[in-house]
Amino acid sequence: MIVNNVTLILENELVTGSLEMRDGLIASFSETPSRQPGALDGEGAYLLPGLVELHTDNLDKFFSPRPKVDWPAHSAMSSHDALMVASGITTVLDAIGVGDVRDGGHRLDNLSKMIDAIRDSNRKGLNRAEHRLHLRCELPHHATLSLFEALMSTPELSLVSLMDHSPGQRQYASLEKYREYYQGKYALNDQQMDAFEHEQLTLAAQWSQPNRQAIAALCRARNIAIASHDDATEAHVEESHGVGSAIAEFPTTLEAARASRAKGMQILMGAPNIVRGGSHSGNVAAWALAAEGLLDILSSDYYPAALLDAAFRLAADERNALALPQAVALVTRNPARALGLEDRGVIAEGRRADLVLAHTDHGHPHIRHVWTQGRQVY
Repeated sequence: MIVNNVTLILENELVTGSLEMRDGLIASFSETPSRQPGALDGEGAYLLPGLVELHTDNLDKFFSPRPKVDWPAHSAMSSHDALMVASGITTVLDAIGVGDVRDGGHRLDNLSKMIDAIRDSNRKGLNRAEHRLHLRCELPHHATLSLFEALMSTPELSLVSLMDHSPGQRQYASLEKYREYYQGKYALNDQQMDAFEHEQLTLAAQWSQPNRQAIAALCRARNIAIASHDDATEAHVEESHGVGSAIAEFPTTLEAARASRAKGMQILMGAPNIVRGGSHSGNVAAWALAAEGLLDILSSDYYPAALLDAAFRLAADERNALALPQAVALVTRNPARALGLEDRGVIAEGRRADLVLAHTDHGHPHIRHVWTQGRQVY
């Protein structure tokens, strides 16, 4: 397969030319057009590595499209996978919440249904993207550790994040924002919200620290990558680094981002934060971290199409020094390397032919084609 007349987004430069895929790998690329008949004309569009997504909650939306609606697993997984490749994502860590009582994360059967769908579709070769597993462990719950122990030997498990969404700290330092979000999410009146808030504080006091230490120890023993989540202070970062976190997911303040960098942690922020121009929770803006050189990885989080859009927006933002190759690395090379996936994430000979063809003819990126291991999937 040869793609002709494209702007190749390499690690450190843009090159106009062509690329050849063979046997699932990038065989070669050149600064000159190919003269081989049958080559695909890229019409001057960008050719970049397939996007690598470390944290998306998107799968859950298809399994539970409405409250109290359970969708058939094969259909949910297929629809989720289709959206991933349509967004240019060729490697995805499907994030599944463990310990979130109201969203079904307290039940092994509900969690197993989603994980089994990932594993079964992988085994049958039904997926177009490569799907792995990210367990989001909500620490302030009594069931979190036992559920994690039941799931930790899943072969697809590639990342574990340690989360505490209790009110008054981290993402929800603002109680007003906390109440606004959860009252809207669960349709709680003021009295119900008061009870919910009290319950979460009580659970956090009892379970957060024991669960953090126990789950992190199990991850270290199995060489499973650990991510912190919503660190807000230098003390939070010290705690996260102390239990072995290599990735700082969504630090909420500049202080926490600086401390994470000082500890050598990879800083991950949400692509929707870039697209929207700031955090929906009132926390630090991702562009502000980029401007200080404190941004390593972007994640689409709750909106898959945000990933590619955010990379191009960052490259066009004069407030930071990121050229397009460096901005694209935030969604390709850097997340791949954070997981030790050296076979993908860059355009180089011998690497996986996971590729995205996108143009910006109308001012923002539109995806034309996607390949995974040399096979066109979109």
